[in-house]
Amino acid sequence: MLGDSVGVGIGDPALDGGWRGFAPLLAEALGGPRLANLAVSGSRVSGLREVQLPRALHLRPDVAVLVVGMNDTMRSDFDPARLDADLDHVVAALRAVGTMVVTVRYHEHHRVFPLPGPLRRALAARIAALNAVLDEVATRNRIALVDLGALPEIYHPAAWAVDRLHPSELGHRMLARALAARIAESGLAAAEVSLDCAGGRATGPLAHWIWLVCKGIPWLCRRGGDLVPYALAALLRPAAALSRSWARPARRDRPV
Repeated sequence: MLGDSVGVGIGDPALDGGWRGFAPLLAEALGGPRLANLAVSGSRVSGLREVQLPRALHLRPDVAVLVVGMNDTMRSDFDPARLDADLDHVVAALRAVGTMVVTVRYHEHHRVFPLPGPLRRALAARIAALNAVLDEVATRNRIALVDLGALPEIYHPAAWAVDRLHPSELGHRMLARALAARIAESGLAAAEVSLDCAGGRATGPLAHWIWLVCKGIPWLCRRGGDLVPYALAALLRPAAALSRSWARPARRDRPV
């Protein structure tokens, strides 16, 4: 497992105080192979290439699941060309050692986590660019791809943790089930993952308010600061084009 906080399992609290997530559920569906979860909360695609990939190549896994890219969309230095280069390098290196690689493309995030209009449009544009990169890398390297936006009930509130950024236990189970099905289509035996929630630690409304005050609002301020310049540029671009058209001298027809 390579990726960010979703790969870590955040959103699916375990009874021991840690996180479980979809990775152990997927490993169980594949027959219980040894799971090496190399995911790091907050990781970006560059971190996958520089830190997680060398460790994964040392292990030479049969299957590698990549869930990464959302953190990149929320940063001011978002660069689709660099994402393509880094992600392609990761996938090609894993394929070169015989690893089956599976990754995901992302849903419409604003339908889960509401944002102000300009920020919503800015983030939607970046997610679309990220998905285009993921589609291209998957096609180029002939790897399996799971479309999160196509999963049944993906936009139901029950599929999301209190932060609305990470899947809940149900959401992690949905992701594990979709990945297992895609892996099975690629020729590796995989059982169906149950959607019956069990073995995790339940959270209630109080947890939502605690998260909102302690983490949600500070997070929105930090990430909003990264997205605001991009959102403002998108807003000002049409106005700038209009002002240029006004400033252009009127055309005068030549006499015949």
